[in-house]
Amino acid sequence: MTGAKIAIVHDWLVTDGGAEKVLRSLIDLYPQAEIFSLVDFLDADGRRKVLAGKRVRTSFVQKLPFARRYFRNYLPLFPAAVESLDLSGYDLIFSSSWAVAKGVKRLPGQKHICYCHTPVRYVWYLYDEYTRRLPPLKKQLVQWSLKRLRRWDIATLDRVDRFVANSAFVRERILRTYGKPAEVISPPVDTGAFTLQMRKEDYYLTASRLVPYKKTRLIVEAFNAMPQRRLVVIGGGEEYETIRRIAGPNIEVLGHQSDEVLVERMQKARAFVYAAVEDFGIVPVEAMSCGTPVIALGTGGTAETVQDGVNGVHFEKQDVDSLVAAVERFETMVFDPVRVRATAERFAPERFRKEIAACVRRTMQKG
Repeated sequence: MTGAKIAIVHDWLVTDGGAEKVLRSLIDLYPQAEIFSLVDFLDADGRRKVLAGKRVRTSFVQKLPFARRYFRNYLPLFPAAVESLDLSGYDLIFSSSWAVAKGVKRLPGQKHICYCHTPVRYVWYLYDEYTRRLPPLKKQLVQWSLKRLRRWDIATLDRVDRFVANSAFVRERILRTYGKPAEVISPPVDTGAFTLQMRKEDYYLTASRLVPYKKTRLIVEAFNAMPQRRLVVIGGGEEYETIRRIAGPNIEVLGHQSDEVLVERMQKARAFVYAAVEDFGIVPVEAMSCGTPVIALGTGGTAETVQDGVNGVHFEKQDVDSLVAAVERFETMVFDPVRVRATAERFAPERFRKEIAACVRRTMQKG
């Protein structure tokens, strides 16, 4: 890839989450690459370190009124916005896509690899959940926009040369939704930052954005039913006030915390609890890197990373009874922190970069 011009297209830059960890590894692997995104509203509070000082070229959505706070309201414009990005002059386009990045326009001779975190959730899998609680007029507008986005999503498939999925779960989604094969390259996990801690304390931990599909409220309700078990909740989001209000005296709701606090709490937790249907789920693997076992849903990405009886426990339904039963079963088991960490080390960033580089070479060599 010496001398090749590379463009990395990321849907939007507003937080430092799992997709941004993938972006940072791509930048580390290809420091000469140029970065494109619909918007860049990363705060200068440390979150911008994901960009390694690189400039981001944004779309016209960046300059629309109130975009910093309400850019998602411009959803009907997203296809046009991503198509407006000028990617001429690049040999390889690498899209990091969970929404519209995969639909960028390309010229003859350019190659396009799409690292697909998932086909668009609110178009294909969470349509009802995203529209259910909207007022009637707004619901009609959103439904119309999502149906248009679905048609566009399919119409732009021929702009991608190769799909890469972040898990076998997402590979099946890509095949089912797009009719396209994909190879699996799991995302990088910073196992160097989340280090082993042998001594555990008597509390459970959950950490995520406090939004409905993460199911943190379900975890809180389950621990309300187990007043003898302590739970610590880390994260901020639209459900924060609700979760703080319903949490019993055995539950500590800390809100957003620094990386240092998160690592310390993960290292000392008896177990990490996670109830979302995740595409991959980086945070549970970070917990395992600390030698902390995980209690997670046996569906989605966590079904692949959490091995029941080895580094954690599965529960089968997103309901209180199923989660309570899993916690009680966990209490009867013994986990070796060294062995738990060993199961996470296969997701280290070095492995990700090696597999991505090999994928890029194959794609560029293909006529």
